[in-house]
Amino acid sequence: MKSISKKGKMLTVFILALSLLGLIGCSGGGGADVVELKLAHFFPVNHPAETDLVQPWAAAIEEATDGRVKVISFPAGTLAQSDAIYESVKKGIADIGMSCFSYTRGQFPVLEVFELPGIIYNDSDAASRIAWEGVKLLDPVEVQDTTLMMVLTTGSGDLFTKVPINGLDDLQGLEIRATGLSAATLKALGATPVAMPQADAYEALSKGVVRGNLGPIEVLKGWRQAEVTSYITKTPFLYNTLFFLTMNTDKWNSISEGDREAILEINDRFFEDVACGLWDMQNEDALQYALEEGMQVIELPEAEKELWISLVKPIQEDFVSRMDSLGFPGQEILDAVLDLAGKYN
Repeated sequence: MKSISKKGKMLTVFILALSLLGLIGCSGGGGADVVELKLAHFFPVNHPAETDLVQPWAAAIEEATDGRVKVISFPAGTLAQSDAIYESVKKGIADIGMSCFSYTRGQFPVLEVFELPGIIYNDSDAASRIAWEGVKLLDPVEVQDTTLMMVLTTGSGDLFTKVPINGLDDLQGLEIRATGLSAATLKALGATPVAMPQADAYEALSKGVVRGNLGPIEVLKGWRQAEVTSYITKTPFLYNTLFFLTMNTDKWNSISEGDREAILEINDRFFEDVACGLWDMQNEDALQYALEEGMQVIELPEAEKELWISLVKPIQEDFVSRMDSLGFPGQEILDAVLDLAGKYN
C-alpha cells in the first residue's frame, strides 16, 4: 500500500510538472507568438515621416496588441532603396514599406491621376484626404497585390527661383530642376526642365546650373534651398507627390483577426491626426524660415493662374488617353479626383 501511495505521489508531481510546462508554452515565452514586422522606408532617421508617423504608429500597434505585433523600422534605405520598396513588400523582403508611387513610374498608371498638374491642392491635408478617399473609390488593381495601410501626400509644390516669376513670360526658357511628370509640366509652360535628384539641387542653384526648383516648401529648410533662391511663386496646381504605407498581404493575413481590427483602427487615427497633415507642418516651418532668410512670396493673379492651368490641360488629356488605351475609364477617373478636390479644397 505504501508503495502504491508513493507511485501515486510521483505521478501527481509529474502531471503538475507537465501542466506547468504547458502553461509556460502557452504564455508566449521567448516571443514565440510575437509577429515582428520589418518596415522599409527611405526617409532619414530625423525626418518627421520617421519621428512623427512611423515610430508613434509602431508604438500604438504594439500597445493595442499587447505586444503581439511589433513593427521594426529600417529608415534611410537600409532594408530597401526607395524605388524597390513596393516590390520588396510584394516579395516579403520587407513586411511593410513606405515610399512614393512615382519612383516606379508606369507601375501605377491609375494613381498618376493624383500627381497631374491642373488640379488644385490647397495643402497636404486636403491632398491626402483626396488621395486616400480616391484610392478607396477607384480601388485600382495595381495596388491589390499588397494591403494598403494608408496613403499621404506632400500637397502642392511651388516654384523657388533666383529671379521673380510674376507671370508666364518670366518663366520662358528658365532652367528649373524637375523630374518625371513635373518636368513635362514645366516644359508645357515654356520653362527648361533640368532633371536631377533633390540632393543635387542646392549646389546646382548656387552655381547657376539651374535658376529654380519646383517642389514642396519644406525643401527650403530641409534642403537649405532658401539660401540659394530669393522668390517663392505659389503654384498649388503644378505639383503633388503621393506616398504609400503598405503591407505584404500574406503577413497581414498571418495576424489574428482581432489584432488586424486593432491595427485598422490605429491606421484611421494616425491618418487623421498625423499623416494627412504631415507635410503641412514641415511646410509651415520651412516657410517661416524662408521669410526670415529674406525670400519673397509671389501670388499669381487669378487670370494668370487660369492661363497656366489651360497650358497644362494637355497633360491631363494625355493621361485620359493612356488610361483608355489600358482599358480603364480615363475621364471617369480624372473626374472623380476633380470632384474630390472640389469637396476637400
